[in-house]
Amino acid sequence: MRLDSREFRNALGRFPTGVCVITTTPEGGKPMGMTVNSFAALSLDPALILWSIQKNSECWSVFENAKGFTVNVLASDQIDVSNAYAKKGEHDLPEGSFRIGKSGNPVLKGCITTFECNMNAQHDGGDHIILVGEVTEMDNSPTGEPLVFHGGQYAELR
Repeated sequence: MRLDSREFRNALGRFPTGVCVITTTPEGGKPMGMTVNSFAALSLDPALILWSIQKNSECWSVFENAKGFTVNVLASDQIDVSNAYAKKGEHDLPEGSFRIGKSGNPVLKGCITTFECNMNAQHDGGDHIILVGEVTEMDNSPTGEPLVFHGGQYAELR
């Protein structure tokens, strides 16, 4: 059975997700980030997370060669941050919008949770690559609401 790709994408959009910006610094380059909603927990021991990136993404070569990255879980008031790093060609992090974490990777300011990770593995996933990170540092705010995406638009928790 062959699924209609638009219908499949719409069906997947019925599942609400959080919104993250994945950040890293390419060797010899500037700190950069890209918006994703494909983040998930993988293992508690060891502490592993995963996210995926399209093979044809303009950011793929950066993450393919990255030694690590940070998953920045956006707060509900960070729609502008999500939109900024979801655009093609718009991935450089402006000065003052981040700090360098203990891992050496950029950590965005104002997020409700951040996970600094070493690259653990990369797996083929159809038209995506699944990246697995081992969490080495974490910052978790006790307050704040997450930015949620559902049905092709931002949503609020009720």
